[in-house]
Amino acid sequence: MKKPSLIVAAVLAALAASAAIADTASSTFKVLITVTKACSVTAGAASNIDFGSVTSTATALSASSNISVTCSKSTPYNIGLQPSSTAATDTTGAGFMSPIVAGPDTIAYQLRSVSATGPIWGNTATPTSVGNGVAGTGTGTAQSIPVFATVASANVTPGAYADTVTVQVNY
Repeated sequence: MKKPSLIVAAVLAALAASAAIADTASSTFKVLITVTKACSVTAGAASNIDFGSVTSTATALSASSNISVTCSKSTPYNIGLQPSSTAATDTTGAGFMSPIVAGPDTIAYQLRSVSATGPIWGNTATPTSVGNGVAGTGTGTAQSIPVFATVASANVTPGAYADTVTVQVNY
């Protein structure tokens, strides 16, 4: 009977000896990412400013809509607006709607921020200066930005008129 006890004792001793000489080594590594700033703008048909149907005697008209800007959290941005009917050198946000079907008349309009009587909204905004644009700071989610347009007089040949405005987000 002493033999099995001796074998068990020998195995236990061998295990204890190997555990006594076991060791560990460790090191570390990092998990890295670089997040860059980004912005996007959504306009399109849902953002059209539509004065609707008015008589040719209508004056002092105003209408508005919204554009949507999504920028990375804490990213400052400046938005400029440029009517396609005016030269890029015209920075005042003043444009004119041309007849959809050829005709002699145009309808002048003015883009504005804040309200129909608010500041003129043009295209002098840059990544570092708001100029005559609109400034904001990204939240990481879509932000709705109102745009207003005014028309002094609709005294033109009856018909449909339109112009396209380019929205530029500088960040």
